[in-house]
Amino acid sequence: MAEILPEQEWHEVKIRVRYAETDKMGVVYHANYLIWFEIGRTEYCRAKGITYRDMEEQDGAYLVVAESYVRYKAPAHYDDHLTIRTRVNEMKKRTLVFEYEIFRASDSTVIAQGETTHVVTDSASRVISFPDTYQEILLRPFVEDLEPLPDSAPE
Repeated sequence: MAEILPEQEWHEVKIRVRYAETDKMGVVYHANYLIWFEIGRTEYCRAKGITYRDMEEQDGAYLVVAESYVRYKAPAHYDDHLTIRTRVNEMKKRTLVFEYEIFRASDSTVIAQGETTHVVTDSASRVISFPDTYQEILLRPFVEDLEPLPDSAPE
């Protein structure tokens, strides 16, 4: 049974589209959105005060992507400044669902929306229950970044 979550606050990460992320026409290649989702959820966790490394090394808990969904709404282009918004959408005993929105900073156009569903496993890839401490951490307000990223989209 899914835990009923109050509306979770979004966490935002800003990026600039790199040339290597685009095709010959300067449009972002579709697979890069999943990479950007990973950046979003990693920084979301970091802003909550935890890292994947903490979960793996201290508690033997791994967040494995079991399902991903992306809805492409508008193209992103080389050198666009984008904002990746991430929040927890659903939390169950053994799964966690992150929700994402990516939009262009210059005109607030929504570029993509999506979700990833994660199953919690141990180091042998056996499904386990999500440690209670991390459930509590992910539902509390944001803290300062553990290690802020260098500005990836300089002005």
